[in-house]
Amino acid sequence: MSVQLVNPADESVLGVYEFDSDAEVEAALDQGEEAFHHWRRLGLETRLDCVRTFERALSSARLSLAERITLEMGKVHKESLAEVDKSISACAALRENFPAWKSDREYTLPSGHSVTHSPLGIVLGIMPWNFPVWQVVRFAIPALLCGNAILLKHAPNTWGVAEFLADLFRQAFPFAVYRNLKVDVSVVSGLLADDRVRGVSLTGSTRAGRSVAELAGRHLKKCVLELGGNDAYVILDDADLDMAAEVCVSSRLLNAGQSCVAAKRFIVTAKNKDRFVDLMRERLAMVRFGHPADPGSRIGPLARKDLREALHDQVRRSLASGAELLLGGEIPHDRPGFYYPPSLLAEVRPGQAAFDEELFGPVAAVIEAVDEADAIRLANRSVYGLGGAIFSRDVERARHLAEAEFDAGMVFINDLVRSEASVPFGGTKDSGLGRELGREGVLEFTNIKLIYARN
Repeated sequence: MSVQLVNPADESVLGVYEFDSDAEVEAALDQGEEAFHHWRRLGLETRLDCVRTFERALSSARLSLAERITLEMGKVHKESLAEVDKSISACAALRENFPAWKSDREYTLPSGHSVTHSPLGIVLGIMPWNFPVWQVVRFAIPALLCGNAILLKHAPNTWGVAEFLADLFRQAFPFAVYRNLKVDVSVVSGLLADDRVRGVSLTGSTRAGRSVAELAGRHLKKCVLELGGNDAYVILDDADLDMAAEVCVSSRLLNAGQSCVAAKRFIVTAKNKDRFVDLMRERLAMVRFGHPADPGSRIGPLARKDLREALHDQVRRSLASGAELLLGGEIPHDRPGFYYPPSLLAEVRPGQAAFDEELFGPVAAVIEAVDEADAIRLANRSVYGLGGAIFSRDVERARHLAEAEFDAGMVFINDLVRSEASVPFGGTKDSGLGRELGREGVLEFTNIKLIYARN
């Protein structure tokens, strides 16, 4: 079996990759198990040095790697470069913070008690195409620092990026501590059933998360799931509307809208609805979409043809059920590639696709709320609970709403939701389980071990 990589900007074929054989997968498991037992016994300073070496390799390859991201999944070049640079910075931040996060904790118990964190073994990472470098780095580096070994199954449409990254890991880490697998999703069940694999981290759809969670539960494997999102950005009566519109457009268009934490639903109180819609329409109308290598393009194509078709179907179904199209909403037929224009929907309400479903593309949905309480109610009326934002000049009031009322894993005030290496990232409800990054996320794939010594 093989996979054909297609450039989403012009539909040209970039290359063909062969799937790994059963024998190659078995060898990766054997070698990973052996590598783990060596790797876990190395001192923390050695592991930190390996991350430092990887960081330097990533820095040296940043331009070539960014170009590969743009070729394979269509991200505009400046955003591809920003993704690589963010990954480099994260390596540095994780190196600096990890010793404190990992240090044994002493409890107020009789002397001789401590709690330590031991590695689990081989951890399987199932990573997506939308941030093909950042997602891998934020999963793999913490797990490796803890002393685990990694098997990485990447999305097939970014296998070139996956192989590029694997080569950088090989330059920095001992043999087989990190291994890239070119396998179909059907192989995952066998990997999770294998005693050598002790945990799994998936970033992907909620449907994929349910399948992986079921398999992990069946075999009692540690599981971290970072799944879909339908983030609501709530614009209250006292919001700075110009600032809110600017932030909302920036979040909605990040990676051409193909981000789990991109703003998707814009819930604005009745007092501000008309003005906010005008500001959104003005800003979206000025956005240039085009070839991702063109410095003038703000967004490029969607990553695959089927993704564009799914997004357009969601727009059509929303319109059929009463939403109003204010901008965009049509597939351009004047060029090759999987482009979709920045689009704006108004009169969106529960029961429509634009409200209920995750729209993975540059489509903004504006929802009118009667008042503050109604806005929060609408924000929480979702099966997802990844992130969200509140816009208000009263920051303390917004902070109270975020803490006491907003049902999400992350709430930002007057800013867009994003991930940072030093703080935990993750959601609730159908948006997943567990955390990545920060102390809470870095130690997910460890055995929390109580050590007691009797005097």
